[in-house]
Amino acid sequence: MAFLTMPRFSYTALSAGGKTVKGTVTAENPYSARKQLRARGIHATDVKQVAAESEVKSGLLSLLGRTKKSHIIEFTRQMSILLNSDIKLTEGFSVMIEQISDARFRNVITDIRDRIVTGEALADALSDYTEYFDVIYISMIRVGEATGTLGKTMATISGFMEKRQRIESKLMTAMIYPLCIVVIGMGAIIFLTTYVLPKIITQIQKAGMELPWITRALMGVSHTLINYWYLILLVIGLIVWGIKRFLKTEKGSYLRDKTLLSLPIFGPLIKQRVVSRFASTLSTLLGSGLSMAESLKVVAEVTGNVIMIDAVKKARDRILSGADIATPLRESGVISPAIAHMVTVGEKSGELTQMLKSISDNLESMSDIVIERLSAAIEPFIIIIMAFFVAMIALAALLPILRFSAGNF
Repeated sequence: MAFLTMPRFSYTALSAGGKTVKGTVTAENPYSARKQLRARGIHATDVKQVAAESEVKSGLLSLLGRTKKSHIIEFTRQMSILLNSDIKLTEGFSVMIEQISDARFRNVITDIRDRIVTGEALADALSDYTEYFDVIYISMIRVGEATGTLGKTMATISGFMEKRQRIESKLMTAMIYPLCIVVIGMGAIIFLTTYVLPKIITQIQKAGMELPWITRALMGVSHTLINYWYLILLVIGLIVWGIKRFLKTEKGSYLRDKTLLSLPIFGPLIKQRVVSRFASTLSTLLGSGLSMAESLKVVAEVTGNVIMIDAVKKARDRILSGADIATPLRESGVISPAIAHMVTVGEKSGELTQMLKSISDNLESMSDIVIERLSAAIEPFIIIIMAFFVAMIALAALLPILRFSAGNF
C-alpha cells in the first residue's frame, strides 16, 4: 500500500527522445523519485513533493469507497470506448487524465500513463495501486494485453463492476431506513432518559414520594449514562477493538463466517450472496480468457468467506490434478447440491462459463426478493422495539405522577 503511506512527487523530465514530460510518482524521498525515473529512461530536471490541499480532500472522499468505485468504473468504461475506437492506449490515458475530477485518482492515472510510455505493461503499472485496482481487475487486464483485446476486456470489467455496485447499492438502500429508525429511536431514548426523566423525577422526589421500582431502575440507568458515559464509551471501544482483533485471526474469521452462514433468517441470504459472488467472478474471469486454475486462484482472494475460500482452493487443487471442481464446492456446505450439480453439468458440457453466469443471475434475483421481504419485516419489528422502550420510559415518568395525583405517598 505504498500509495497511502509514501508521499507523491511531481516532476519535469526529459525522455529518451529529448521530449519534455511531466507527471507524478510515488516514492519515499526525492532521491528515490529520481531513481525511479532513471529506471524508466527519463532524466528528471525538477522534482518536488506534492502537497495540495485538494489532493488531501479528494483522498478523504476516495476512502469512502463509493466515490472511488464510481471513478474507476467511469474511467474503465470510457477507456473501453476509446480503445474500441482504435485510439492508442497512451492517448486514451491522456484524454482521461483531462476528464478526471478527483485529484488523487488523476495522479494515479498520470503515473500509470507515464510508465506505459516508457514501455511498462499496463497490468504491472496497475499492480502498484491495489487500493484502486483489485486482483480481478489486474488479472483481466493482463489477459487483455496478452490477447490484444484490451478494449473488450475493459468493457467486461466495467460491466462486472457496475453489476457488483448495483448489488451493494440494493443492500445499502434496504438498510438505510431501518438504520435511520434505530438511530433516531436510540437518540430519543437517551434524551428522555438523561434529560426529561430526571427533571420530572426530581420534582416528585422533593414532595417526599417513594418511587416505583421501574422508575428507580431507570433513574439508575440515567445516573450511569450522565456520570459515567466516558467509561461506557471506553468499554464499548475496548469490546469493539477486541472483537475486530479476534476476527482478524484465522480462528476468529472462521467462526465469524460459520456463524453468519448458520443464522436462521439471514444465513440463507448471506449464503446466496457468497455463491453469487463466486459464480459471477469466476464466470467473468473465464470469459475474459483466464485459465481455470488462475481464475480459481483469483476468486479465492476475493470471495470474502473463509469457508468458501477453502472450498475454492480445494477445487483448484483438484483441477490441477485433473479432477472436477464441483465436489469440494458441494462438500463445503456453502453451495447447495442443486447448484453443485449445475456446475458439474457445465463442466461436462463445456458451457461452465454460461452456467455460472446463469447461477449468479438466478441467485441475485432470489436475493433481491429476500431483501425486499426482510426489509418489509424488519421495519415494523424495529418500530415495535423502539416503542416498547419509549413506553417504559413514559411509564416510569407517569406512575409517580399518577400516584402523586391520587395522594398515594
